[in-house]
Amino acid sequence: MKLMSLLMLSTVAATPILAEETRQLDAHEHGVGQLNIAFEGSTIAMELHAPGADIVGFEYQAESDEDLASIDAALAVLAKPLDLFVLPDAAGCSVVDADAELESEEAHDDHDDHDDHKEDHDDHDHKEEGHDDHDEDEHDDRDEEGHDDHDDHKDEHDEHDHEEEGHDDHDKDEHDDHDDHEDEHDHDKEDHDDHDEEGHDDHDDHADEAGHTEFHAEYTLTCSDISAVTGIDFAYFAAFPNALEVEVQAISETGATAFEVERDAPTLDLSSLF
Repeated sequence: MKLMSLLMLSTVAATPILAEETRQLDAHEHGVGQLNIAFEGSTIAMELHAPGADIVGFEYQAESDEDLASIDAALAVLAKPLDLFVLPDAAGCSVVDADAELESEEAHDDHDDHDDHKEDHDDHDHKEEGHDDHDEDEHDDRDEEGHDDHDDHKDEHDEHDHEEEGHDDHDKDEHDDHDDHEDEHDHDKEDHDDHDEEGHDDHDDHADEAGHTEFHAEYTLTCSDISAVTGIDFAYFAAFPNALEVEVQAISETGATAFEVERDAPTLDLSSLF
């Protein structure tokens, strides 16, 4: 089944018209599913992608017993392809393999933004560290210079009282300037803490965001007369009331064709493929 699915998808993607209509899984549209069908010999391979909202009515992480039960029930229905996609009795088709699962998709744009924010935060730490080293060096130089000047004038204390008073005033001014500088440093640290807290809040918001969920099913069918598969009735819409449309991509020996099947007209005409 995996080989048939890969063969089908590669062939469809190589067809320009169909490739234009191919949607990315992480950009699915609520109400719209995708069904890929490949006919080869007596085998039919089918692959279904449907938004979680279409199948169970929600896309958040299921935690309650009720939500988990809804998912289990949906998977059980999806595991019966001939009940969802009804083929003509004349084709004599039966299920060889059926597999359905729920896939979860997380959004990363905000996470990438958070990584960029973290790099800016690291740069801020580096600048602050350099700022601390610069303050310490300047403070040591001032202390040593002031100490030497004080020794040079110690013996002439009586003759230079006025100069010593000026020296004391100068030391006081430098000390006051240093205190002001420390206040500025404390302000920088406060800004840094606010910046860190804001980044942490952004990360928490990112953790609370939920990604899209999507149901994915793969089927392999075998038919006694595959040429009799001239149409498919989509009971899928009756099973899942939130589903509005299915985009179909089908390939056979005669080529590839794109279709749209809607709830109001739930029958797919495949006569052009045989």
